Amino acid sequence: MVARRPADIVRMAGGWMVDQVFVGWEVMVLTEGRADPAMRILGARCHDLECALGTAESGRWPTAVAVDPGLYDRDERVRRMVNAALESGVSDCRFWSDPAAPGEEDAAVRHRLSAAARAFKAQALAALAVPAGPVEGTETFRPVALLHPFGRI
Repeated sequence: MVARRPADIVRMAGGWMVDQVFVGWEVMVLTEGRADPAMRILGARCHDLECALGTAESGRWPTAVAVDPGLYDRDERVRRMVNAALESGVSDCRFWSDPAAPGEEDAAVRHRLSAAARAFKAQALAALAVPAGPVEGTETFRPVALLHPFGRI
């Protein structure tokens, strides 16, 4: 998971993260700022985004990558990281997406959250002091491969 702000990850993909942790994934989050309490609630380990982007590639790639599309658009280092993940064989590269974004209905992938994921997401939002109403039952993503069919971005 890659984003500038921890609250963005929790709001847009926190439930998906919890559901992945429940099936045995090890989830690593790259953000700026202090996010440890919220990430621990979601079952993830948090690392500093700037440090991670400044280090050389280690050759070890995750099974899946989820990225804030705004950060991807603004930061060349994030684009290089996503390209390197695709080139290394990561088949699940996704951007989180606003479900109401116009023109994205066909490419949208919706993840239905478990009841536990909704509960943990609500607690993580509270830990970050993010005002939240009821947690929605789905989170929406756009696969990078659909947007970039030749694998390079």
